[in-house]
Amino acid sequence: MRRLREDGTPDKGKGFLIRQMTVDDMPAVMALEKASFKNPWSTELLGRELQHDWSTILLVEEPKAEGGVDLLGLAIFWIVHDEVHVLNVATAPVHRRRGVARTVMEEVLRRGVARRCSLATLEVRRGNESALNLYRSLGFRPVGIRPNYYVDEGEDAIVMVLDF
Repeated sequence: MRRLREDGTPDKGKGFLIRQMTVDDMPAVMALEKASFKNPWSTELLGRELQHDWSTILLVEEPKAEGGVDLLGLAIFWIVHDEVHVLNVATAPVHRRRGVARTVMEEVLRRGVARRCSLATLEVRRGNESALNLYRSLGFRPVGIRPNYYVDEGEDAIVMVLDF
């Protein structure tokens, strides 16, 4: 697993920066959510996640040649007791297939290991082959189905687990 640091040190292979979200990031995060999902998270829901001690929102950014950064993706996860629970992973559509989701998931899992977690869990849409393939490649295995989990689309979720 590639090691990334909390302070936003770039991933040597791709030049991505990873850091925790702040309230000031809300407009950019909402734009990413709306571009990535048919039913994006709300500002209120994201704001609540920023307030919980057990919740972390990581942003993946890339420096621009002219200065500043582009927001490429994010991951929202909880660490509760000895478990990492991934709630949301998003990659901006124009930056998909560049390793953004893999990079942020590797950092999520690294943090779980550092906190001595014993497992990681997540739910993923049954029809999201790209995400299913990514999670399998990271060692997750399917353990169940949540029927009609994504109610708005009537789609089932596959529950996946990774043992550390």
